[in-house]
Amino acid sequence: MRAPDMPHVDVGAYALGLLEEPDRRAFEAHLSTCLSCHEELGALRGLAQTLDGIGPIAEPAEAMPVPPEPAVVTDMMRHRIRRRRRYRAGRAMAVAAAAVVLLGGALGTGFTLGADRDPAPSRPDGGTAALMREGQRMSAVDPASGITGTVAMQQKAWGSRVGLQLSKVRGPLVCELVAVDAKGGAHTVVGWSVPAKGYGLPGSEQPALALQGGTALPPKDISRFEVRTIGEGRTLLTVPA
Repeated sequence: MRAPDMPHVDVGAYALGLLEEPDRRAFEAHLSTCLSCHEELGALRGLAQTLDGIGPIAEPAEAMPVPPEPAVVTDMMRHRIRRRRRYRAGRAMAVAAAAVVLLGGALGTGFTLGADRDPAPSRPDGGTAALMREGQRMSAVDPASGITGTVAMQQKAWGSRVGLQLSKVRGPLVCELVAVDAKGGAHTVVGWSVPAKGYGLPGSEQPALALQGGTALPPKDISRFEVRTIGEGRTLLTVPA
């Protein structure tokens, strides 16, 4: 409840219509007995009418924004931190999942291709050596150059796995092994370079070159193999299939 003398200060609020119902009734009762409040109200009513016709004043474009309350800022920061934590956790899970997939793929590839991995230089090529023992073998010698070669092949679901042993060849050369089909079409199996000292010759470091490759042709569609020089297209050795 208001003190008895409080209505004297309510003239402005009453003129602007800001008093609540109980206070408005109390002020009106006071106004009927107070000459000073009555005169002050007459003066303020003209001001109230003037203010009532003025619309809201827009803030200038360059005005600084009103800073948010501290509690609002705190809530925004907490939300941002939680969002960052969720993002980091999700990303960590994705990276871990990708690592598991890559590790599984690497292990699978290792078991699948382990037999064909390159051995130490001082040892024979285990993959090619096994193919030479177990595959269908064909050999030939070029009478003019003395180059000798043996080709072995195994049928696979994707075509033919092919191994080559080549000796008595002098470099430097860049060569390829080509599988020739019944229509004369050439299908490259594997390519390599021959050092200046060659293979299987006096002064060469290795008695023979051993390597392997593959072709989409099945063994039954291969008529012969040719060792060719790349660029010149010269045939060094022909091995019938």
